[in-house]
Amino acid sequence: MQSEQGKLNPPLTLICTPIGNLGDLTIRAADALRSCDGVIAEDTRRASQLLAHLDVRKPLVSFHEHNEERRLPEILARLRGGERLALVTDAGTPSVSDPGFRLVRACVAEGIGYTVLPGASAVTTALVGSGLPPVPFFFGGFLPSSGSGRRSELRKGTALGMTVIYFESPHRLLDCLADLAAIAPECIVCVSRELTKIHEEYRHGRPVELAAHYGVNPPRGEITLVIDPMAGKAAERKSAKDYSEKTPIPRNLA
Repeated sequence: MQSEQGKLNPPLTLICTPIGNLGDLTIRAADALRSCDGVIAEDTRRASQLLAHLDVRKPLVSFHEHNEERRLPEILARLRGGERLALVTDAGTPSVSDPGFRLVRACVAEGIGYTVLPGASAVTTALVGSGLPPVPFFFGGFLPSSGSGRRSELRKGTALGMTVIYFESPHRLLDCLADLAAIAPECIVCVSRELTKIHEEYRHGRPVELAAHYGVNPPRGEITLVIDPMAGKAAERKSAKDYSEKTPIPRNLA
């Protein structure tokens, strides 16, 4: 069924929220939050902070991985009933490793109008900031917390022949780098940390080099890993254009 997302002021608006710096909230996003009838939020506490920053008060309904299936009929009924709702997640773009996909899919199926306001994304921010070949790339979401699951995912990702991106916990970064050192020791990794925040960092190196750094400088904050498994293998890269031949490998191992 054809959705109505092209119409002005559709029932549902998906809003990208800042990944660290509140100044990154767009004017359109702020206007949408001010004008909506209610906010669907991954974490109502985080959403309340964002609304307080705008000096806005709106009814909130929680919508996260543990209640998404149960809440979906209620939200669809409200949208069908004429309410205009905004969906926000804790940070970044809804549906990208956050709630939103099932709601959009249901709106498509029922012909309920929606629009997506572009904005902050840790994935594209880290990719651009890494200086690693940007096209094509694969985003794998959060790496599994178990060692075997993480190693399996890293083997699959680094075998794709393109830049790969994952979210990782700072508490598991050293284990992840050790796994990469065993699986793809010559790959170049950019550890993108605390993006858009005061202590933002892009640190490049091979897995063993980064492990040596973070072994004495324990990482903090949210981490996005950008990995070039094809460093030094330009002929094998699965890309129409081989950026690695034209751009030196970033190095900042001091």
